[in-house]
Amino acid sequence: MGSAAKIITFGISKGGCSKSTTSGITAKLLSANKKVLCIDMDGQGNLTSFLTGEYDICNVFENKTVLEVIKEENAKPYIVNLTENLDLIPSNDFLATLPRVMYQEKKGLNVLTKALEPVINDYDYIIIDTPPNLGEQTVLSLSTYSPAGSYAVIMFDGSMFCYYAIPKFMDIIREARNRHNNKLELAGILFAIIDGRAKENNAMTEIIDEEYPGVRFNNIIRRKAATRRLPINGFEDNKELSSALEYYIPFVKELEERVQ
Repeated sequence: MGSAAKIITFGISKGGCSKSTTSGITAKLLSANKKVLCIDMDGQGNLTSFLTGEYDICNVFENKTVLEVIKEENAKPYIVNLTENLDLIPSNDFLATLPRVMYQEKKGLNVLTKALEPVINDYDYIIIDTPPNLGEQTVLSLSTYSPAGSYAVIMFDGSMFCYYAIPKFMDIIREARNRHNNKLELAGILFAIIDGRAKENNAMTEIIDEEYPGVRFNNIIRRKAATRRLPINGFEDNKELSSALEYYIPFVKELEERVQ
Protein backbone atom coordinates (compact mmCIF):
# COMPACT_ATOMS: atom_id res chain seq x y z
CA MET A 1 0.00 0.00 0.00
CA GLY A 2 1.14 3.59 0.36
CA SER A 3 -0.04 5.05 -2.92
CA ALA A 4 -3.55 6.47 -3.18
CA ALA A 5 -6.56 4.44 -4.26
CA LYS A 6 -8.02 4.74 -7.72
CA ILE A 7 -11.68 5.79 -7.56
CA ILE A 8 -14.19 4.12 -9.91
CA THR A 9 -17.77 5.45 -9.99
CA PHE A 10 -20.60 3.53 -11.67
CA GLY A 11 -23.53 5.60 -12.90
CA ILE A 12 -26.29 6.52 -15.33
CA SER A 13 -29.51 8.47 -14.77
CA LYS A 14 -31.81 5.49 -15.38
CA GLY A 15 -32.85 2.73 -13.00
CA GLY A 16 -32.46 -1.01 -13.57
CA CYS A 17 -29.11 -0.82 -15.36
CA SER A 18 -27.20 -3.10 -12.93
CA LYS A 19 -25.23 -0.30 -11.23
CA SER A 20 -25.40 -1.79 -7.73
CA THR A 21 -24.90 -5.39 -8.89
CA THR A 22 -21.95 -4.40 -11.06
CA SER A 23 -20.41 -2.21 -8.33
CA GLY A 24 -20.70 -5.04 -5.80
CA ILE A 25 -19.38 -7.80 -8.05
CA THR A 26 -16.53 -5.60 -9.30
CA ALA A 27 -15.51 -4.84 -5.71
CA LYS A 28 -15.69 -8.53 -4.74
CA LEU A 29 -13.58 -9.62 -7.69
CA LEU A 30 -10.99 -6.88 -7.20
CA SER A 31 -10.75 -7.73 -3.49
CA ALA A 32 -9.39 -11.19 -4.35
CA ASN A 33 -5.93 -9.59 -4.43
CA LYS A 34 -6.44 -5.85 -3.86
CA LYS A 35 -7.69 -3.72 -0.96
CA VAL A 36 -11.10 -2.29 -1.86
CA LEU A 37 -13.47 0.20 -0.24
CA CYS A 38 -17.07 0.39 -1.50
CA ILE A 39 -19.11 3.56 -0.98
CA ASP A 40 -22.88 3.33 -1.35
CA MET A 41 -24.10 6.73 -2.53
CA ASP A 42 -27.64 5.54 -3.30
CA GLY A 43 -30.22 5.98 -0.54
CA GLN A 44 -31.95 2.76 -1.63
CA GLY A 45 -28.91 1.00 -0.17
CA ASN A 46 -28.96 -1.86 -2.66
CA LEU A 47 -25.17 -2.15 -2.66
CA THR A 48 -25.19 -2.13 1.15
CA SER A 49 -27.77 -4.95 1.24
CA PHE A 50 -26.00 -6.88 -1.52
CA LEU A 51 -22.65 -6.93 0.27
CA THR A 52 -23.85 -7.27 3.88
CA GLY A 53 -27.02 -9.38 3.52
CA GLU A 54 -28.81 -6.79 5.70
CA TYR A 55 -32.12 -5.49 4.34
CA ASP A 56 -33.33 -3.51 7.38
CA ILE A 57 -30.71 -0.91 6.58
CA CYS A 58 -32.41 2.03 8.31
CA ASN A 59 -32.10 0.31 11.69
CA VAL A 60 -28.93 -1.71 11.21
CA PHE A 61 -26.92 1.25 9.91
CA GLU A 62 -28.69 4.05 11.76
CA ASN A 63 -26.29 7.03 12.04
CA LYS A 64 -23.50 4.85 10.57
CA THR A 65 -23.61 5.78 6.91
CA VAL A 66 -22.05 7.90 4.21
CA LEU A 67 -24.33 10.75 5.35
CA GLU A 68 -22.44 10.89 8.66
CA VAL A 69 -19.16 10.66 6.72
CA ILE A 70 -20.16 13.80 4.79
CA LYS A 71 -21.41 15.65 7.88
CA GLU A 72 -18.21 14.97 9.81
CA GLU A 73 -15.88 15.03 6.78
CA ASN A 74 -14.23 11.84 8.05
CA ALA A 75 -14.74 8.38 6.56
CA LYS A 76 -12.69 6.43 9.09
CA PRO A 77 -15.29 5.85 11.88
CA TYR A 78 -17.94 4.63 9.42
CA ILE A 79 -16.06 1.95 7.51
CA VAL A 80 -17.57 -1.53 7.88
CA ASN A 81 -15.14 -4.41 7.39
CA LEU A 82 -16.64 -7.22 5.27
CA THR A 83 -13.71 -9.48 4.39
CA GLU A 84 -9.94 -9.28 4.72
CA ASN A 85 -9.64 -7.04 1.65
CA LEU A 86 -13.12 -5.53 1.33
CA ASP A 87 -14.68 -2.67 3.31
CA LEU A 88 -17.93 -0.72 2.91
CA ILE A 89 -19.33 2.69 3.79
CA PRO A 90 -23.08 1.93 3.94
CA SER A 91 -26.10 3.97 2.95
CA ASN A 92 -29.77 4.07 3.89
CA ASP A 93 -32.93 6.09 3.23
CA PHE A 94 -31.72 9.07 5.31
CA LEU A 95 -29.31 9.92 2.47
CA ALA A 96 -32.36 11.63 0.93
CA THR A 97 -31.59 14.54 3.29
CA LEU A 98 -28.16 15.09 1.68
CA PRO A 99 -29.14 18.23 -0.32
CA ARG A 100 -30.44 19.87 2.86
CA VAL A 101 -27.34 18.87 4.83
CA MET A 102 -25.03 20.24 2.16
CA TYR A 103 -26.96 23.50 1.98
CA GLN A 104 -27.37 24.05 5.73
CA GLU A 105 -23.82 23.05 6.62
CA LYS A 106 -22.33 24.76 3.56
CA LYS A 107 -20.56 21.64 2.31
CA GLY A 108 -18.78 21.93 -1.02
CA LEU A 109 -18.55 19.25 -3.69
CA ASN A 110 -15.06 18.41 -2.40
CA VAL A 111 -16.50 17.15 0.90
CA LEU A 112 -16.08 13.44 0.06
CA THR A 113 -12.50 14.12 -1.07
CA LYS A 114 -11.81 15.63 2.37
CA ALA A 115 -13.59 12.77 4.16
CA LEU A 116 -11.52 10.13 2.36
CA GLU A 117 -8.15 11.80 2.97
CA PRO A 118 -7.42 9.78 6.16
CA VAL A 119 -7.97 6.45 4.34
CA ILE A 120 -7.20 7.09 0.64
CA ASN A 121 -3.78 5.40 0.97
CA ASP A 122 -5.21 2.32 2.70
CA TYR A 123 -6.83 0.98 -0.47
CA ASP A 124 -6.01 0.11 -4.06
CA TYR A 125 -9.54 0.86 -5.28
CA ILE A 126 -12.56 2.82 -4.08
CA ILE A 127 -15.77 1.74 -5.83
CA ILE A 128 -18.74 4.16 -5.71
CA ASP A 129 -22.33 3.20 -6.55
CA THR A 130 -24.63 6.10 -7.47
CA PRO A 131 -28.41 6.55 -7.69
CA PRO A 132 -30.29 6.64 -11.03
CA ASN A 133 -30.34 10.44 -11.20
CA LEU A 134 -27.99 13.40 -11.65
CA GLY A 135 -28.50 14.88 -8.17
CA GLU A 136 -26.05 15.67 -5.39
CA GLN A 137 -25.07 12.05 -4.73
CA THR A 138 -23.93 11.52 -8.32
CA VAL A 139 -22.24 14.90 -8.75
CA LEU A 140 -20.49 14.52 -5.38
CA SER A 141 -19.22 11.05 -6.34
CA LEU A 142 -17.79 12.22 -9.66
CA SER A 143 -16.23 15.26 -7.96
CA THR A 144 -14.27 13.09 -5.53
CA TYR A 145 -10.57 13.43 -6.25
CA SER A 146 -7.75 10.95 -5.91
CA PRO A 147 -4.15 11.70 -6.90
CA ALA A 148 -4.08 8.19 -8.43
CA GLY A 149 -7.03 9.04 -10.70
CA SER A 150 -10.83 8.93 -10.72
CA TYR A 151 -12.81 7.04 -13.35
CA ALA A 152 -16.46 6.85 -14.40
CA VAL A 153 -18.14 3.75 -15.83
CA ILE A 154 -21.38 4.57 -17.65
CA MET A 155 -23.89 1.71 -17.45
CA PHE A 156 -25.99 1.04 -20.55
CA ASP A 157 -28.88 -1.45 -20.76
CA GLY A 158 -29.45 -1.17 -24.50
CA SER A 159 -32.70 0.79 -24.23
CA MET A 160 -33.52 4.11 -25.89
CA PHE A 161 -34.20 5.67 -22.46
CA CYS A 162 -30.68 4.78 -21.39
CA TYR A 163 -29.20 5.86 -24.73
CA TYR A 164 -30.57 9.39 -24.24
CA ALA A 165 -29.19 9.46 -20.68
CA ILE A 166 -25.59 8.94 -21.86
CA PRO A 167 -24.85 12.47 -23.18
CA LYS A 168 -26.37 14.00 -20.02
CA PHE A 169 -24.09 11.85 -17.87
CA MET A 170 -21.11 12.80 -20.01
CA ASP A 171 -21.98 16.48 -19.44
CA ILE A 172 -21.89 15.88 -15.68
CA ILE A 173 -18.50 14.16 -16.03
CA ARG A 174 -17.15 17.15 -17.97
CA GLU A 175 -18.50 19.63 -15.40
CA ALA A 176 -17.08 17.63 -12.49
CA ARG A 177 -13.69 17.42 -14.23
CA ASN A 178 -13.57 21.14 -15.04
CA ARG A 179 -14.73 22.36 -11.65
CA HIS A 180 -13.65 19.91 -8.97
CA ASN A 181 -11.75 16.84 -10.15
CA ASN A 182 -9.16 17.31 -12.88
CA LYS A 183 -8.15 13.64 -12.53
CA LEU A 184 -11.59 12.39 -13.64
CA GLU A 185 -11.68 10.27 -16.80
CA LEU A 186 -14.28 8.14 -18.53
CA ALA A 187 -13.26 4.49 -18.19
CA GLY A 188 -15.93 3.43 -20.67
CA ILE A 189 -19.53 2.55 -21.44
CA LEU A 190 -20.50 -0.89 -20.14
CA PHE A 191 -23.31 -2.75 -21.88
CA ALA A 192 -25.42 -4.63 -19.32
CA ILE A 193 -28.02 -6.19 -21.59
CA ILE A 194 -31.37 -7.17 -20.08
CA ASP A 195 -32.58 -9.35 -22.94
CA GLY A 196 -29.80 -11.01 -24.90
CA ARG A 197 -32.26 -12.07 -27.62
CA ALA A 198 -33.42 -8.52 -28.45
CA LYS A 199 -32.50 -7.71 -32.05
CA GLU A 200 -31.97 -4.01 -31.30
CA ASN A 201 -28.88 -4.81 -29.17
CA ASN A 202 -26.68 -5.11 -32.28
CA ALA A 203 -28.03 -1.84 -33.67
CA MET A 204 -27.36 -0.11 -30.34
CA THR A 205 -23.82 -1.48 -30.26
CA GLU A 206 -23.17 0.01 -33.70
CA ILE A 207 -24.71 3.38 -32.73
CA ILE A 208 -22.61 3.63 -29.55
CA ASP A 209 -19.42 2.64 -31.40
CA GLU A 210 -20.13 5.25 -34.07
CA GLU A 211 -20.94 8.07 -31.64
CA TYR A 212 -18.35 7.18 -28.99
CA PRO A 213 -15.53 5.36 -30.81
CA GLY A 214 -13.29 3.27 -28.57
CA VAL A 215 -15.32 4.05 -25.46
CA ARG A 216 -17.45 0.88 -25.14
CA PHE A 217 -16.01 -1.94 -23.07
CA ASN A 218 -15.30 -4.96 -25.26
CA ASN A 219 -16.90 -7.20 -22.65
CA ILE A 220 -20.68 -7.16 -22.38
CA ILE A 221 -22.60 -8.18 -19.25
CA ARG A 222 -25.47 -10.46 -20.21
CA ARG A 223 -28.14 -10.86 -17.55
CA LYS A 224 -28.35 -14.34 -16.04
CA ALA A 225 -30.66 -15.85 -13.46
CA ALA A 226 -27.63 -17.00 -11.45
CA THR A 227 -26.45 -13.36 -11.22
CA ARG A 228 -29.90 -12.19 -10.14
CA ARG A 229 -29.84 -14.80 -7.37
CA LEU A 230 -26.47 -13.61 -6.00
CA PRO A 231 -28.08 -11.32 -3.37
CA ILE A 232 -29.97 -14.38 -2.08
CA ASN A 233 -27.25 -17.04 -2.41
CA GLY A 234 -24.24 -14.85 -1.61
CA PHE A 235 -20.62 -15.41 -2.63
CA GLU A 236 -19.76 -18.18 -0.16
CA ASP A 237 -20.80 -21.82 -0.76
CA ASN A 238 -22.75 -20.76 -3.85
CA LYS A 239 -22.80 -23.66 -6.32
CA GLU A 240 -23.69 -21.39 -9.23
CA LEU A 241 -21.11 -18.69 -8.44
CA SER A 242 -18.96 -19.35 -11.52
CA SER A 243 -22.05 -19.06 -13.71
CA ALA A 244 -23.14 -15.85 -11.94
CA LEU A 245 -19.73 -14.24 -12.50
CA GLU A 246 -19.14 -15.53 -16.05
CA TYR A 247 -19.43 -12.15 -17.78
CA TYR A 248 -18.03 -10.10 -14.91
CA ILE A 249 -14.61 -11.73 -14.61
CA PRO A 250 -13.41 -10.62 -18.10
CA PHE A 251 -15.03 -7.19 -17.63
CA VAL A 252 -13.15 -6.54 -14.36
CA LYS A 253 -9.88 -7.58 -16.03
CA GLU A 254 -10.57 -5.12 -18.86
CA LEU A 255 -11.52 -2.41 -16.34
CA GLU A 256 -8.22 -2.85 -14.49
CA GLU A 257 -6.32 -2.53 -17.77
CA ARG A 258 -8.24 0.66 -18.66
CA VAL A 259 -7.52 2.41 -15.36
CA GLN A 260 -3.81 1.60 -15.24
